[in-house]
Amino acid sequence: MNLHSLRPAKGATHKEKRIGRGEASGKGGTSTKGNKGGQSRAGYKSKKAHEGGQMPIQRRIPKRGFTNLGRIEYKVINLGQIDLYAEKYGITEFNHQNLYINSLISQFDRIKILGTGEVKGKFSFKVNAVSKKAKEAIEAAGGTVEIVK
Repeated sequence: MNLHSLRPAKGATHKEKRIGRGEASGKGGTSTKGNKGGQSRAGYKSKKAHEGGQMPIQRRIPKRGFTNLGRIEYKVINLGQIDLYAEKYGITEFNHQNLYINSLISQFDRIKILGTGEVKGKFSFKVNAVSKKAKEAIEAAGGTVEIVK
């Protein structure tokens, strides 16, 4: 075997399709694009979701529901998680700054305490919202709750 005798395996390479190089090429004239219309013109680009005259799927399927623009999203913390966070991060006062420093919430999250689980320690809370059950449980354990806007 010599360098000058190396060639690709049979069938591994294909001839380039030379479009629009005269009738003798078999691909002259319309350059395999058919006759007339936007698709045969330079710069043609099909529209997104165009289905060739068929009713597009986004128009066939009915619209459902709506997005409430006035909705307030909260980052929820359950009472069952409080003792874990206090033990792991050494937090006794649950406020936005302490939770943000420990990467439990992002900078602009609102915090809501919910009543799932039990709280065993005495903690103070400065949060955006709290459920009635959670507030009662925190105060029964000797903690304090302050609502911050």
